[in-house]
Amino acid sequence: MEVRSEEIKYPAGDDAIAAHLARPAAAGKHPGVILIHEIFGLDDHIRGVADRIAAEGYVVLAPHLFSSKELSPTLSQENIAAAMRFMMSIPVEKQRDDTYRAAELAKLDEKTQGVIKAVNRVLFVNRPIELLVSYMEAGIDHLLSLEEVSGKIGSAGFCFGGGMSINLACTGRTDASVIFYGENPDPVEKVANVKGAVLGFYGGEDARINAGLHELVGALAAHKRPFTVRVFPGAYHGFFNDTRAQTYNKEAAEKAWPMLLEFFGDNLKGA
Repeated sequence: MEVRSEEIKYPAGDDAIAAHLARPAAAGKHPGVILIHEIFGLDDHIRGVADRIAAEGYVVLAPHLFSSKELSPTLSQENIAAAMRFMMSIPVEKQRDDTYRAAELAKLDEKTQGVIKAVNRVLFVNRPIELLVSYMEAGIDHLLSLEEVSGKIGSAGFCFGGGMSINLACTGRTDASVIFYGENPDPVEKVANVKGAVLGFYGGEDARINAGLHELVGALAAHKRPFTVRVFPGAYHGFFNDTRAQTYNKEAAEKAWPMLLEFFGDNLKGA
C-alpha cells in the first residue's frame, strides 16, 4: 500500500512535540498507532518502521518524546548522540554492567562525561514517566482529530519505547499494546487499567529486562487481561533494530514482524 509521510508538530498542553506521521495514501478510515522510539530518540529506523506499519493500513504517529521545550535542552540530538556513541562503544555483554560502564566513562573528557551523566539522569535515574505519558496521550488526541482515523488506537515501542507503550496502555486509552523488550510499569499493578490486549517480545539473552517479566505476566493474568509473550532464544536487547549490528537478530526480527501485524489486525481492524 502506498504511504504518505511527513514531519509534523502536535500540541501537548503548552508545548509542542515533533513527530513523524505516516498514513496510507488511499482514502478511507484506518486505525491509529502510536509508535515509540528507543532511548536514543526518533531516528530514521523508527521512521522506517512507521512507514512499514502504515503500508499495512494504519495511520502511524511516531513522536519524538524528547523534543519538548522542557526536555530538549538536556535531551538534544547532540547530547543523545554523545550518549549513544558511548553506549555503542560498550560490548553488548557489558552494557548492563554498571562498574564497567563507569570505568569506561571515566576515560572521557569532563565535558563529555557531564553530558552523558545529565542524559542518564533524565532517562534512567529520574525518568519523567507522567510527563512522557502526557505527550503520548496528546499524540492519541492528535490521531483522533484526523478524519481518516477510525477510532481504534494501538501502540508499539522498542526498548525505552516498549516501556512507554505499556505505560500508555495503563491509561486505558489503547486497544492494543506491543512491547519490544521494555521495562514494566512501576508499580506493575498499573496494568489493572489496561483496556486492550498486550503482546510482548523479549530477547532470551536480555537478562535485566527478563528478570521482571514474571511480574508483568502475573499482574496481567491476575487482572484477566489478554496477553501474549514471545521470548526469542539467543536474541539480545534491541534485537529488532537492523541498524545496530551489535544486537540485531535477523531471525527474531523477521519472526516478530508478522506476529505484530496479526496482533494489530485482530485487535484494531477486527470487529
